Amino acid sequence: MSVEKKRRALVTGASSGIGKATALAFAQAGMNLALVSRSQEKLEKVALAANDMGVDAQIFCIDLQEVEQVKAKIQAIADQLNDIDILINNAGMGYTSNLSETSLADWQQVINVNLTSAFQCIQGILPLMRQKQRGTIINVASIAAKQTFPGWGLYCVSKFGLLALSQTLAQEERANGIRVTSLCPGSVNTEIWDTPTVHANFDRSQMLTPEMVAETIIHTVLLPQHAVIEEITIMSNAGVL
Repeated sequence: MSVEKKRRALVTGASSGIGKATALAFAQAGMNLALVSRSQEKLEKVALAANDMGVDAQIFCIDLQEVEQVKAKIQAIADQLNDIDILINNAGMGYTSNLSETSLADWQQVINVNLTSAFQCIQGILPLMRQKQRGTIINVASIAAKQTFPGWGLYCVSKFGLLALSQTLAQEERANGIRVTSLCPGSVNTEIWDTPTVHANFDRSQMLTPEMVAETIIHTVLLPQHAVIEEITIMSNAGVL
């Protein structure tokens, strides 16, 4: 399936996991890219792979934890490229701890990365999308946006918030031709399980793969402009999480 070359997707967390898989799926579909992550080295590898598929992939190193700078940096990318009509808010972090043992510093960090940075990316891209009267925003939440799990309280709060952000944004921006989708995958076998803030013992071989999630994102984006999937829940058939 191919799309117009003039379309471009901005993908956050594009250097690995779901973000990388989604970027490469977009490239395979003939779509140009703006790739955002903290790691220039990893972004360059993704961009090179996308370029080999015949699309233009620009990279932008941004630390989305620095939320006070995110809106301006995303708007600068939009102004520079002027052809972004898809935003994939994928960047995020995992976190496990009982709420009684969660520090305020940890609380603020997870909320900033998983929720506030997405909010700021949205505010940075909206002026361009409104101007074009066209846009698709997909916020990668989690099954933890729909149900809670002991030891995952802060993570669940951040993802419940992202779901509410998506649902409200969809209502506010529908008249501007902007579609908003919440994507709620179950456990996905990515590097998140290897990070120091996550302590969980799941069978990763039974999880979804990043490519499975990316396929769902591509399907959603390539729907006719007048159609929107407002919310998707995709789970491993093994029932992990």
